[in-house]
Amino acid sequence: MKNNWTGERLETYIYSKDSIDHLHRYSIVSNYIEGKIVLDIASGEGYGSNIISEKAKFVYGVDIDETSIKDAKLKYKKDNLKFLVGSTSSIPIEDHSVDVVISFETIEHHDEHIEMINEIERVLRPNGLLIISTPDKKNYTDKRNFVNRFHVKELYKQEFLDLISQNFNSIQLLTQKYVNGNSIIQEDILESEIQIFSGNFSSVSSVIIDPFYLIVIASNGLFERQRTTIFDGTDIIQTEFNNRVNEVYRSNSYKLGHLILSPFKSLKKILK
Repeated sequence: MKNNWTGERLETYIYSKDSIDHLHRYSIVSNYIEGKIVLDIASGEGYGSNIISEKAKFVYGVDIDETSIKDAKLKYKKDNLKFLVGSTSSIPIEDHSVDVVISFETIEHHDEHIEMINEIERVLRPNGLLIISTPDKKNYTDKRNFVNRFHVKELYKQEFLDLISQNFNSIQLLTQKYVNGNSIIQEDILESEIQIFSGNFSSVSSVIIDPFYLIVIASNGLFERQRTTIFDGTDIIQTEFNNRVNEVYRSNSYKLGHLILSPFKSLKKILK
């Protein structure tokens, strides 16, 4: 599977900034899913659905890619976890049958946004909860002059809010930013309350780090508002570093260099 990785769908052998961002999103979900029936739409590799299943009563992982669903069924086998092939515009689940819908980094990959939100409302029970994320087009794309070839239709913050508010009347908007190995998720209106500094022994100064991602929690009922959270990415970064070091040791150039230098290393030991 590693040879087929495109850099877009996150796999569990990938340790990077993206891993930290994705795991943080699934972390905040844990506050809302205990004992609930949950839909993870665009479940991809399936690791997120598996994480959710630790607390949820039952989890549906739905993805349009048949190979991903087939692999997920083989990798994650639990009585309270089921993977199904389906799209965001045609979810293979009955009306009003789930308590929580999760959709992370999905809506930007197609242009059927209204159809997707309507489908989510259809499968949700009355006063059910939606937790959905997407890149902020302003910070993710425009400011960096960056184009993600996998994205079909990105949204600006207000467009995202307007879309969700057509179906849900209670909304909390969160932002997510990455800071030196850590992910920070906080309410949008609190964005300016965390001041970030950087520098050295000569000088320090305040720096601005834009949040690349927007997260909306929405419902037609009441829900506990998400507070500021931080995901410590130390383990992910350390594993990424170890993997890179091991790649060097496994490389042909390192092996050749080691072979050439071995006699000199042995001689050095003798001379000591």
